[in-house]
Amino acid sequence: MKSADQSEHIVKAYDEEFLRLRKMFSQMSGLAESQLDGALRAVSRRDEDLATSVRSKDKEIDDLETEIDALVVRMLALRQPVANDLRYIVAMLRMSADIERIGDYAKNIAKRVHALAQMPVSSANPVNRSVNTLGRLVQAMLKDVFDACTDEDLEKAVSVWEADQEVDALYTSIFRELLTYMMEDPRFISAGTHLLFIAKNLERIGDHATNIAETLHYRVDGKRLGDSRPKEDDTSVMVVGGPEGPPEAA
Repeated sequence: MKSADQSEHIVKAYDEEFLRLRKMFSQMSGLAESQLDGALRAVSRRDEDLATSVRSKDKEIDDLETEIDALVVRMLALRQPVANDLRYIVAMLRMSADIERIGDYAKNIAKRVHALAQMPVSSANPVNRSVNTLGRLVQAMLKDVFDACTDEDLEKAVSVWEADQEVDALYTSIFRELLTYMMEDPRFISAGTHLLFIAKNLERIGDHATNIAETLHYRVDGKRLGDSRPKEDDTSVMVVGGPEGPPEAA
């Protein structure tokens, strides 16, 4: 039988582990936002030094995910949490994995900067505005979902979940636009290919932000947001048209 002092010590240690888990999650969230912002600024300015910095800092996110994984395993093994505590700990594990992937996609975006910097600025002008708009949309999703996590704001989490449809629609539009330019002007193929990869990475970041919103909703409410969310990305079934017109969806 545990003494009162032992029980108090166990409760205090358990509370400290939750506090440490929240702190690491907050650090990961902040780093992911910073990485995406840096990657987008590097693309916009063709700033290779900034792109290199973004790529080098990805390890900080990876290391935090590893620490969270280890702490979660420890808490599950030693504390045997149930009910809300268990849901919270497992949710943190899932959301940290999503954040790690967001960091990877931001790094991938930064990798394209070197290639874009070697090309004439005008070569990427036709769709730069659309890619920048997509970047801002995804940044807003990321900020909102992390704010929702901090405040346990389910309404904001649902808004993020719904916003993914707009991101998908814009990505599909950019995909069509880029293919059209590349078919009309072969000189645009190289720049267009890199911009396609950037747009796809942004779309995937939006997906992971949506995953976090879904996990948060389940953690707080105990209910899922639905079996599936509306998707507007139809690039996988798109048929490439000829010179006479833009590509059309099948």
